[in-house]
Amino acid sequence: MPRSKEKVSARLQQAALDLYQERGYDLTTAAEIAARAGVTERTFFRHFADKREVLFGGEAPLTALLTQAVREAPAELGPLESLFHAFRSAVPMLTENRAVSAPRRRVIANTPQLQERELAKVRSLTSALTEALQTRGVSPLKAKLAAQVAMAATSCAFAAWIDEGSDDLDVQLCKAFHEVRDLCVFATEAPQAK
Repeated sequence: MPRSKEKVSARLQQAALDLYQERGYDLTTAAEIAARAGVTERTFFRHFADKREVLFGGEAPLTALLTQAVREAPAELGPLESLFHAFRSAVPMLTENRAVSAPRRRVIANTPQLQERELAKVRSLTSALTEALQTRGVSPLKAKLAAQVAMAATSCAFAAWIDEGSDDLDVQLCKAFHEVRDLCVFATEAPQAK
């Protein structure tokens, strides 16, 4: 039986993912996940609040890495460039977890309760990135828009990386942010004051 907290969490996450794929989310209990991982149900609940949360255990380290990267990005980078820099810094962490990412993505796509939780996690990360941009002096509206656009671009890059079997997440990120740049190049006129 694993001793370290990280190893126990990883075993619980893998057990949950395996059971969700075999039996479905609704037919799997926290007790069954714990038994598959070789720990008690009580241990399960020391690591995760519920059986939904077990698939979202990597959120806190990812959020910390991304927000720190935004705050520490070179001063000359604009909001979207800072976010691009931050997401590229997370590529090693995301790549390390690729073997879990594809089946996790499928389980979430087939489970409304998990889709709801994923949306909440995306909103939380978007909010954290918005706040990180504001610490760089970016206005609230611009920070929020940049964070939402960066999250959408990253989601598309991640989907291409997983679903299309691309070997390089960084290449997919570059492509997605390049497309965002191309989409944003258009002429607009400011509304005239009346």
